[in-house]
Amino acid sequence: MYLVLLVTIATTLVSLALTAIYKKVAVKLNLVDVPEARRVHDKIMPTMGGITIFIAYYFSLFFLLPIPHYIVFPIFLGSLVILLTGMIDDMKNLSPLLKVLGILIGALIVFYLGDISLETMTLPFIGTLKFGSWSLPFTLIWILGFTNAVNLIDGLDGLASGVSIIALTTMGIIGFFFLTIQEVSISIMIFVLIGAIAGFWPYNFQPASIFLGDTGALFIGFMIGVFSLQGLKNATLISLILPVVILGIPITDTLFAMIRRKMNRQSISVADKNHIHHRLMSLGLSHRQTVLAIYSVSAIFSIIALLYNFSTFWGSALLTVFVVIGVELFVEIIGLVGADRRPLLKSLRDFGNRLNKKKPDNH
Repeated sequence: MYLVLLVTIATTLVSLALTAIYKKVAVKLNLVDVPEARRVHDKIMPTMGGITIFIAYYFSLFFLLPIPHYIVFPIFLGSLVILLTGMIDDMKNLSPLLKVLGILIGALIVFYLGDISLETMTLPFIGTLKFGSWSLPFTLIWILGFTNAVNLIDGLDGLASGVSIIALTTMGIIGFFFLTIQEVSISIMIFVLIGAIAGFWPYNFQPASIFLGDTGALFIGFMIGVFSLQGLKNATLISLILPVVILGIPITDTLFAMIRRKMNRQSISVADKNHIHHRLMSLGLSHRQTVLAIYSVSAIFSIIALLYNFSTFWGSALLTVFVVIGVELFVEIIGLVGADRRPLLKSLRDFGNRLNKKKPDNH
C-alpha cells in the first residue's frame, strides 16, 4: 500500500513537471485552442494537455510498479489509439463518425487483447443472463458512452479533470474495498491515474493556463469506461448501476443533450451551448462558481454510489428512484432540455394548486 501511495505521489509530481514544460512547447509548436463562438474562453490557450497525463501515467505503470504487462499492455495500446484520435481531432477537427471510429478501435483492442468485456449479468428474481454474442456490442457501446460523456463536459476550466478525479477516486475505493476484482492491480492503476490527472489539474483549474483538449478528455473518458468494466465481467444489477451513478454529471449531460437535440429535430452530433455548465452560467453563476457547483454535485453522486455498497436490494431500489427523481428535478430547474419542457415541476405545481383549492376557507 505504501508503494502505491509513493508511486501515486511520484506520478503527480512527474505530471506537474511535464505539464509545465509542455505548456511552453505547445505554444512554440502552435498546439493551441483558438476562441470561437461556442467557447467560453476568450484568448488563445495551449491545448492537448492530455499528452502529459498519458506520459506520466504509463511511465509509472511500466517503470515504477510491478504490475504484470499482460494487464497493462492491452489497455496501453487501446488508450494510445484514443490519444492519437484526440490529437488528430484537436489539430484537424475530425468528423463525429471518424472520432467514433477511433474510439471503437481502441475498445476493440481492449476487448480482444485485454479480455475486458460484459459477459453475464445476474438480475434479482430472474437469475444469470449470458450476453454471448451480444457481449461485444454491449462492451463497445459502454466504452463509447463513457468516453463521449467525459468529452462532452470538457467545456470549462478544470471541469472534466476535476470531475474525473472525483469519479476515479470513488471507483478506486469501491473497487478496492467492495467489489470482487481478481486483480487488485486494477484499483492500483486507477489511483495512479488519479495522480497523473491531479498533477495536470492545477494548471487546468480556472483560470486555466492549458486545456485537456479532446486528446485528454477522450483518453480519460476511455480509461474510466475500461476501468468500470473491470468489475463488470460478471455483473449484478447494482454493479452495473454504480459506474453510471459515479459519472452522474457527464452521463446526465450526454443523455439530455441527445434528448434535447432529438426534440429540436437536430442531429445528435450537433454542438450547442446548452450543456449543464452553460445552463448554470446562464443562471448567473461565475465560471469558477459553476465548476465548483458541478464538483459538489459530482461528490454527491459519489457518496450515493458508496451508499449502494451498504444497502439491501430494496434499499438500493429506493435509492435509485430518489436519484432518478433528483436528476429530473435538477435538469428541469436549470432548463437543460428547454425552459418550456419541465413536466415534473409542472405536475408538482399543479398538484400544489389542487391542494390549495381543497383547503377550507376559515374567513
